[in-house]
Amino acid sequence: MFGYVSKIANRLRGPSVEDREMAYLNAAADRIDLEYRQRQVDRGMFRNRAVNFM
Repeated sequence: MFGYVSKIANRLRGPSVEDREMAYLNAAADRIDLEYRQRQVDRGMFRNRAVNFM
């Protein structure tokens, strides 16, 4: 029963950061677009960053 509940919880949780990054990279139209997207991912486009407004 726990396996069934675990599967449901995983479906409700949504895609992980790595899954979203990979989907973004896979949607590249060509090599130039892929390189641009890789730079965006490397800069933390999908990562949560702490922002200080001091």
